[in-house]
Amino acid sequence: MGLSMSNQRPYYLLGSLLLLAAAIAGCDGDNNTIGKLVNVWGRRGISDGRLQKPRAMTIDREDRIYIVDYTARIQVFQTDGTFLRGWSTPIHEAGRPTGISIGNDGNVLVADTHYFRVLIYSPAGKLLRTIGGTHGEKPGEFGFVTDVVQDSRNNYYVSEYGEFDRIQKFTPDGKFVMQWGGHGMKPGEFGRPQSMAIDQNDHLWVADSCNHRIQAFDTEGKLLKIWGEEGRQAGQLHYPYGIVLDENGSVYVSEFGNHRVQKFTPEGRSLGYWGLPGKEKGQLNNPWAIVRDSKGLVYVLDTNNHRVQVVQL
Repeated sequence: MGLSMSNQRPYYLLGSLLLLAAAIAGCDGDNNTIGKLVNVWGRRGISDGRLQKPRAMTIDREDRIYIVDYTARIQVFQTDGTFLRGWSTPIHEAGRPTGISIGNDGNVLVADTHYFRVLIYSPAGKLLRTIGGTHGEKPGEFGFVTDVVQDSRNNYYVSEYGEFDRIQKFTPDGKFVMQWGGHGMKPGEFGRPQSMAIDQNDHLWVADSCNHRIQAFDTEGKLLKIWGEEGRQAGQLHYPYGIVLDENGSVYVSEFGNHRVQKFTPEGRSLGYWGLPGKEKGQLNNPWAIVRDSKGLVYVLDTNNHRVQVVQL
């Protein structure tokens, strides 16, 4: 005859304690191999200074942080989380932006994802111009726009996912130049290129999210580097959504699926990672984006915890 529930209770308690001990040991041994938490700021909400599923983030030369959230607001903060100002995209019934960056002239470049366009704002929030706006596969048309960046010659690069999964290049005045990519898993193809970064040599680094890898190209679309594979171990990736580079060439990646930030050499060797799943300070819940300030501090957009965490890596 089996044990009664009352007789089994000590065994359940013992098993729970053993699982808890194993989990704690795993956290100490397998997580946060680098990094120190410096600050946490942000609260869930729709009023000024609060965040509702923030989806994209960038930082300007004065270390002001710009964040787009699920309400289609662009909000500007100081590095300690002090709210400065904000505005909303013109329309957002069909969906919200998922990308934002700062142009060479200091203007704010917003990937207005579900409206197939790039919105260019002044730092104060005045809409200056638009690139695109038509859904399609022809040059200058877009699928779902994910990010936009500029090279040293002020050319624009726009990434998109959906039917096309490609990158398009435009002149400083918005004229189409070329495109490359396509939906797939082969080198040079993409599975949701979610974010991009430009290095000092005008090499374009792409977080190829659904292919769980990083690809780097020159300004003509020539593939220079490709590394990464799906997984949860050091050096592996699981839905890399955000990417940022430092002055030494290190590559920082926020992993939506692994709830962590990982640091790499340019060749793809892991230098360690920070973060584990959860809601407490130092834990992450599907981080979408990452930026780095002039002091070298890393800001992680902790999307489903509706906050920003600041880390020294």
